[in-house]
Amino acid sequence: MKLVDPERVKQCRDSMITEREYDDMSMIFTMFADSTRLKIMNALFTNELCVSDLAALLEMSHSAVSHQLASLKKTKLVCTHKKGKLVYYSMADEHIKNIYRMAFEHISERD
Repeated sequence: MKLVDPERVKQCRDSMITEREYDDMSMIFTMFADSTRLKIMNALFTNELCVSDLAALLEMSHSAVSHQLASLKKTKLVCTHKKGKLVYYSMADEHIKNIYRMAFEHISERD
């Protein structure tokens, strides 16, 4: 009895990415594992916002919002630019919006 199918194993092995790429992807999914970060992302899909805007919208402290934004920025999901003394945050690109949308569509199917 043949326990391993070498051809299937080879096909899978050929499609594998590097450990670093798996780690980077894992970090992105970690960002999606927190409801506060999801709320921030959703807001930033609509408009660029500063910490004060997000704190008011989410009814959270500036400190809590800043902490979450730092995580999102560290993983390059958000980018920043300054207008005077204020720092505005926006989503880095459409890829994250697509992941967010697909996750929402998936949970909506269950209803």
